[in-house]
This record gives sequence, structure tokens and C-alpha cells, in this order.
Amino acid sequence: MRLRRIGIDTHRENIAFLANDDLTGRALGLHSMDRVEIVANSRRLVAVLNIVEGNVVPVGAIGLSNVAFEKLGVSDNSLVDVAPAEAPESLDSLRNKLLGRSLNSHDYEKVVEDIVQGRYSKVELTAFVVSATINGLNDDETEWLTRAMVNSGDQLKFDSTIVADKHSVGGVPGNRTTPIIASIAAAAGLLIPKTSSRSVTSPAGTADTLETMMNVELQADQIYEIVKKENGCLVWGGAVNLAPADDLIIQVEHSLVIDAQSLMISSILAKKKAAGATHVLLDIPVGYGTKAETLEKGEILKERFDRLGRRLGLELRVVLTDGSQPIGKGIGPALEAQDVIMVLTNNPEAPIDLREKSLYLAGQLLELAGMSTGQGHTRAQQILTSGEALDKFERIRTLQGRHEIPALGTYTKDILAEKNGKINAVDNRVISRIAQLAGAPHNSGAGIYLAHHVNDDIEKGELLVRIFAESEESLSFAARYCLENSDVIKIV
Repeated sequence: MRLRRIGIDTHRENIAFLANDDLTGRALGLHSMDRVEIVANSRRLVAVLNIVEGNVVPVGAIGLSNVAFEKLGVSDNSLVDVAPAEAPESLDSLRNKLLGRSLNSHDYEKVVEDIVQGRYSKVELTAFVVSATINGLNDDETEWLTRAMVNSGDQLKFDSTIVADKHSVGGVPGNRTTPIIASIAAAAGLLIPKTSSRSVTSPAGTADTLETMMNVELQADQIYEIVKKENGCLVWGGAVNLAPADDLIIQVEHSLVIDAQSLMISSILAKKKAAGATHVLLDIPVGYGTKAETLEKGEILKERFDRLGRRLGLELRVVLTDGSQPIGKGIGPALEAQDVIMVLTNNPEAPIDLREKSLYLAGQLLELAGMSTGQGHTRAQQILTSGEALDKFERIRTLQGRHEIPALGTYTKDILAEKNGKINAVDNRVISRIAQLAGAPHNSGAGIYLAHHVNDDIEKGELLVRIFAESEESLSFAARYCLENSDVIKIV
């Protein structure tokens, strides 16, 4: 059959399209949601079939979504072989998990392999995520899933006994400590090839913020070269195909608004292991709207991370931090980048909370790596205030390819305090949603400037937040949602 690129973004899911009156499809007995195997120049691809009407796909042709077309690696209108594909062998394991049974290491290897190869339909992948959420994974299963995810993609390897990394489990808007910590650690002589993720449902992932300042889509050979010169890098992990099954699983989790603890732990540790890390500092923010809403839940999560980190051969230090409100003044890629630069340049107007949290975590990481026993915070502060961290950041930025931080959205809306008082609480979830409705992270200049934090005194008419958007429509959506949730910032 002739191959056609349909131009449909299906994220990482391989989707094929066939005309409903195609005689070849009928002869092969193909129906919607069947699997088909497509072969071209010795490359094989399994895709889930969709039957379409009209002129979307000509008779005698098979269409492919963007990701599937790129994987096959041939030009449009090429001749390809098409045949029905067998159901994945690992579906038996999936059914067992749905029934509440534990799986073994081989089961998880096959499940992850079939997910990465695109052999699972969205329905089957969803079934796996739901079964892992409802029935849970014990520590053995979580370890086996993690190892399978590490082995499913590329892995970075560095010639050093200590390779540092830092990760936050998330839930706190504006918590952009990573560029600051990595710059301090690299300036101290610690090897820290930092790979970060883009946003799935937040106003900005670390990679989204970094991309406003530098190129983050680097290949492995470029990463090795930059790390060799500067001890560190600040890149998007997706560009080097680290633990690719994880990205597919996360998409389903966020679509269903579920967050299985075992899948989260496996996701984080697989990415760290695949990135070549040996010493990992893990930040668990505690507070409403985070992954650990109480201190007790935070301690339970910490203990489980500790156990599984040891199983995987990682030196892991887990710290619990305050996640009750946003960190910094900016929520959104460009706004968060401005906060990062202000901290690195020791600007007196820099957000104090972002600076102090970055110094605390950087100090913890230096101590974990054995570089500053008991004096990590002091050493981190020296590196920051002396300008060494800024110099290291700018060197990495130049090597990766410098970007200038884009302008903030030209459409703005100020939300003012309606009474005198003291700020009692700031709702992380509502703040995040307002920034998203304003256009973040897709529009890098969109987001929220947060003028005040908890315990600040406030007077009637004083600025609470300023919303930035790149269109009138986005600003209208964000402002309306903010006004409908007027207690997003509680004043008492």
C-alpha cells in the first residue's frame, strides 16, 4: 500500500488510518482498533488502526500519525507492506494485574517493551495504569517496573564515581530551584548532567522554563561534550529518549487525574537511573495540593523512596519541604526564568523563598556527594554570592545555545486586595489553573506574577496578582476563573 502522512499529533501513540471502503482492508479482515504491522526497508512498526470516511486517506493507501510516520522513517507515498498484527503476548500479564495478581520481572519487561513499541492501544495502556493504581504494586513489582523502564530506552553513562541529580515530586507552582542548584553544584566541581521534563498539566515544567533561556533539546554526544567542559548541563530528558515508557504512562495518569504512588516512584527513579545518576537529592513538598498533603504522608513516601533507592543502587537523600504555597514570584516559563536570573545575579529584589530553598537543597546535595560535610549551606551560599554560580550557568547557557528570555504577555489583568489584613493561604491548584488558562506553558510569556505570599500584610487596593496573556481571549478566561475563585488568596 502507499504510505500517507496524515498530519495528526497523537503524542507517542502509533495510529494508522484506512479508508472505510478500501478493498485491501476488507480482504485482510481489518476493523477499527485492530493492530496492523507496517514494514518498509526492514523497519517494522505496529500501530492501532482507525477507519475513516471521506478523502482523509485515499483508497489503496494507509495513513500514519506524525509520530508513527517519523518512526518508520520513509518518505510520503512510499510503498509499504501491511498485515494484521497479533495481540501482544504481555496482555496475559495485564489481565492478571487487573485481577489483582502480582507480576514478576519478566512480566514487566514484556509489558514495558510492548508499551514502548506501540503494541498497546490507548485502552490497554489505560487498563495497565488503572490496574496499577487500584491494585497497587509492592516493592518488588515497583523495582522490576523501574528496571524495565530504564532498559526500554537510552541511558547516559559518565566516567565518574559520583554523578549528582536533584528532583522534586512536584505540586508547587514556581518551584524552579533546579537551574540554581545545578549551577551551584557544577561550580563546586560536582558532576551534574541535569535532565528535566516538560509540563504535562502544570504552568511550566523545568525544561519549559529553561527553554526560554537556552536550547534544551540536545543529543547524547552534545551532553557529554558540555558536561566534560562545565561539569553540568540543563537539558530536556525527552530529547535523549530516557525511559520512554514513562512518558506514555504519565499521559494516561494525567488524563484520568490519578497519581498512583508506585508509578510515581518508578517514574522518578527510572529517569534518574537512565540519566546516569548515582547520588540523588529528592524534594518532597508537603502541603495542600501536593503529592504529600500531610507530614505523615510525606514520611511514608520518604521511607518508600529510601527503600527502593537502595534496591536500585542509588545514594538517595529525601527531604521534606514546605509546599503550602507557590515558590517565587513568577508562575509560567518566562516569569519563572526571570526569578531564576534574579537569584543567580544576587538581585536584591529576587524572591527570598526561591533563593533560600535553592541554597538549602544545594547544600544538601553537596553534603550527599561528600563535598562539604555539615557545611553544605554555607558553601552553596558562598558560590552563589560570589558570582561563581552565575558564571557557571552562563557558560552552560552559551554552550547549549543561548536564548533571550521572551517578553511577557502584553495583555494583563491586575487582581487587587478587597480588604486590609494578612494573607493566610494561597491555593496552589487554583494559581496553577489561572496560569494555564492564561496560556502557560504553550505561550511562554503567559502566567501570573504573585505579588505577595502567606503572612504578608496587605492593604485594600494593593496588588495581589497580575495575570499575563498573549491574547485577549486567554486573559479573559484566566481573569474570569480567578474572580470565580476569589479565595485563591485568603486574607484574614
